[in-house]
Amino acid sequence: MSDEILIRRDKIDQLRKQGIEPYEYHFVKTHSSRLIKENFDSLENQDVSIAGRLMTKRVFGKLSFAHIRDENGDIQIAVQQGVTKAKGEVDGANFFKKDIDTGDIIGVKGKVFKTKTGEVTVLAEEIQILAKCLRPLPEKWHGLKDKELIYRERYLDLIMNLDSREVFLKRARIIKSIKNFLDDKGFLEVETPVLQPIYGGAFAKPFETYSNALDTKLYLRIADELYLKRLLVGGFEKVYEISKDFRNEGIDRLHYPEFTMLEAYASYWDYNDMMNLTEELFEKLVMEISGSTEIEYQGEKISFRRPFKRLSYLDELATKLGKDPLAMSEEELKKVGMDIGLKNVHKMPITRLIDKIFDALVADHIKDPTFVVDHPVLISPLAKKHRQKDGRVERFELFILGVEFANAFSELNDPIDQRRRFEEQIKYREAGDEEIPRELDEDFLNAMEYGMPPAGGIGIGIDRLVMLLTNQPSIRDVILFPQLRPKSE
Repeated sequence: MSDEILIRRDKIDQLRKQGIEPYEYHFVKTHSSRLIKENFDSLENQDVSIAGRLMTKRVFGKLSFAHIRDENGDIQIAVQQGVTKAKGEVDGANFFKKDIDTGDIIGVKGKVFKTKTGEVTVLAEEIQILAKCLRPLPEKWHGLKDKELIYRERYLDLIMNLDSREVFLKRARIIKSIKNFLDDKGFLEVETPVLQPIYGGAFAKPFETYSNALDTKLYLRIADELYLKRLLVGGFEKVYEISKDFRNEGIDRLHYPEFTMLEAYASYWDYNDMMNLTEELFEKLVMEISGSTEIEYQGEKISFRRPFKRLSYLDELATKLGKDPLAMSEEELKKVGMDIGLKNVHKMPITRLIDKIFDALVADHIKDPTFVVDHPVLISPLAKKHRQKDGRVERFELFILGVEFANAFSELNDPIDQRRRFEEQIKYREAGDEEIPRELDEDFLNAMEYGMPPAGGIGIGIDRLVMLLTNQPSIRDVILFPQLRPKSE
């Protein structure tokens, strides 16, 4: 232990000898820092009770000043000899000087006033230690900048960096706003299983576990889709879930194995209805966060005024390639993949290869909110065939600044077609694609055979959406406790 920690541990013993408990049970807090500042005119010379973490401490003879930080921010306190008392009639000014350190959580009761410099302050009449901080905080002026330490010790980041707190406060408000929006549209919030006997609804490697009680292997879900669709079969017409999904894959700026996803399904809708819903939702969220339909993300200004742009997946890709990608042989597509620098092209199934080529040639160059529509059937096993365009499905993805934010379909509800497509996917699994389930989800197919109404469905990545709306460069900046490799000894 460092000398500073040893000194603070010794102070704990000394406090207890004085009859002062350094880890209190309870404190009545009547006001927050924000409430006092925003209502100074009505609170001047009034008694308040505040609590928070001591962030700065400045001792000047008989008068000392400090800042304490609560959930809403910082407020100054003044500690004055002859005025401030501590527990058991202890001189509060000396107690503050000797026994209270930066980082300690304290409670203060006193009157509100303004200093000569105009700063709203609480003159402490009583001061109490609520939790002794044993580890010294990072030096205030340099703060906490080390990214690994920020991710590894998020609690310390939240203590030191008010900007980080604001990101996660906004995240909570964004999620609440999404729920309110969907609730107002008549959607029902539901919960579906995290542990599933067969994973599905997306292409991804799952995390595996084992149930001793059921004596069976289970998977952490990679998507909520197939269970939400079972609810449409059961008679719920509009459902949604905001939940954790898990994919046993790599970590980068936009991907993380444990992520938050919104999935919503509406009976009797199609993908056009879902496009309208998506435009309305995104415009509403941007308005709430920025006060206008425009935001700035990493130096780029983006407008979310409706309607968003639309472009055809296959038509745009054909323009880039100079020919219809569905008319190209597998070898031709692999050559394109190698020419544009894709890795592991020869191990990639044709479905994923086409999508990777599209991302590189088209999606990566999209800036403004754009719906990419009408994907090829072979890469969309859960989408309904297009009503007018052969070889395509009624699907859209929403891209902004080259990043996918939403994926939606007119949902496939023909159980015979669904079984056939699942069987086609199994062939890719047998050819080595580990992201496709080993077996058909017979229970889902059984549910569909009872009749699933026509429906529109959508998935929106919540973490990416929060990144966009809070101007954060990495997905780990909007996840409170991201996983890291274990510390080396």
